[in-house]
Amino acid sequence: MDAIVDDNVEINDLKKFEKQYNEQMVEGKESSNVQFEYAWCLVRSKYQNDMKKGLALLEGLFHSTKDEHAKRDYLYYLSVGCTRLKDYEKALKYANAILQVQPQNTQASELKNLIQKRMKKDGLIGMAVVGGVAALGMGAVAALVGLAVSKKS
Repeated sequence: MDAIVDDNVEINDLKKFEKQYNEQMVEGKESSNVQFEYAWCLVRSKYQNDMKKGLALLEGLFHSTKDEHAKRDYLYYLSVGCTRLKDYEKALKYANAILQVQPQNTQASELKNLIQKRMKKDGLIGMAVVGGVAALGMGAVAALVGLAVSKKS
């Protein structure tokens, strides 16, 4: 599962699907398949703005289709994209939406577990950073108090 979430798109693939997508937009022949391929490439980009654009395209696809199978796929890739952006709450929302309809979906279940693992890891790291900043602040206060006491002497 890590491989899917951490996979970065090859620049040639991104350019190829961007060209196809833009050509269809100009011609007014929007294909959901081409839009999906381009969105999936954007979500796998190493740039956050690309990822966000890909998520917006996937959300548009999700809202414009009545095909339940396609909706599930879009939710899955929305969840992957949000995980890449570390928007874990949204990522979980999308994974849980799949599991609500398909409780036995192992792919969505594995993705949910990965999201929760990353939330925990990032939370612990975040707490360690906050703790380090707090300790640094307390050290600075202690140094100031020590300096003030030594000046009085």
